[in-house]
Amino acid sequence: MWPCLLLALALLGTSAASHPAPHQLQGVPASETAQLRYAVVRKLRTYAGAQDYCQNTYRGQLASVHSSARNKELQQLAKTYHIFISPWIGAVTSRREGKWESYWEDSSPWNYANWAPTQPLHIVTTCTTLSIRDGLWRSRFCFQLRPFICQY
Repeated sequence: MWPCLLLALALLGTSAASHPAPHQLQGVPASETAQLRYAVVRKLRTYAGAQDYCQNTYRGQLASVHSSARNKELQQLAKTYHIFISPWIGAVTSRREGKWESYWEDSSPWNYANWAPTQPLHIVTTCTTLSIRDGLWRSRFCFQLRPFICQY
C-alpha cells in the first residue's frame, strides 16, 4: 500500500500548478528591493479579486512599480505569458481630502509614474493597468475583469 501512496503523492506533486511560477527580475536598480518576486496571473479578476488572490496565494499584493527599468521588466514578463489584456498593477487613483491622488496599495512611496497622456482619470476612483503594448499606465474601472501581476 505504501508504494502506491508514494506514487500517488509523487504524481500529484508533478501536476500543473494552479498559479504561475515566480520570477525574480534581473537588473533591478539598487534602490529597489532585490528580494521581490513577481507572478503574472492569467486568471481574470476584478481589482479587489486580484488583490485577494495575491494575498491568499502568494502572501503578497499587486505589483508596485518604482522605476522605468522595473516597469519595462514587468511589461516583458507579462508578454512572456502571452497576455493581451493589460494586467492590473497595485496603484489606485482616488479623491483624498478634497484632491485627486494616486497611491500604491502596499503603501510604498509614489516616486515613479508612467501614465499615458490624459491619465490618470479624475472622475471616480480608478485602478491601474500596465499596457503590454506600450508600457504606459491607464486608469480603468476597478470592477473590470483582467489578468494581474503579484509581487511578494
